[in-house]
Amino acid sequence: MTTYISILRGINVGGQKKVKMADLKDLYQSLNFNDVKTYIQSGNVVFQCQDSSPSKLREKIENKIKEVFDFHVPVLIRTKDEIQKIIEDNPFKKEDIKHLYVTFISDSPVEKPVKEKLIKEANKIKNESEKLSISEREIYLYLPNGYGKTKLSNDFFERKLNVSATTRNWRTVNRLLDIALLDCK
Repeated sequence: MTTYISILRGINVGGQKKVKMADLKDLYQSLNFNDVKTYIQSGNVVFQCQDSSPSKLREKIENKIKEVFDFHVPVLIRTKDEIQKIIEDNPFKKEDIKHLYVTFISDSPVEKPVKEKLIKEANKIKNESEKLSISEREIYLYLPNGYGKTKLSNDFFERKLNVSATTRNWRTVNRLLDIALLDCK
């Protein structure tokens, strides 16, 4: 069994795409996933299932959400080990964790010119106190004025990279790992 973390994009935000976490948990259980746990209202789900490709899991979950709730929700999947590595690789370890965020993206901007262009574009719009670092499928953000005031939003990254993106604060990322680690004991 592998422990996965799914992070849904854009549910329960501004009265849009409302999904109760109990209903989301039931949906995941209907897909024969085990030890399903939700965390806060923004669509974070930790679950276990037999080894499967994250892309197949994503498709399965997105299709079921569309069937049950009648709207599309992008789903990003990471394993417990990937979340652990994201935390370990934090490039902003010296910064106040209250201002750290991780933007999860669906595909990697692996080509160096793409990353360089994104950084150049981000530097044009970001506040001078803001910092970003791009890893394989995550973008680390240090936002001293908060996520609500930055122009480095999910929409910005989705437009520039042609990917799905969703952001979580550092505390949530760490809590998701804690929940995933509890499942493994």
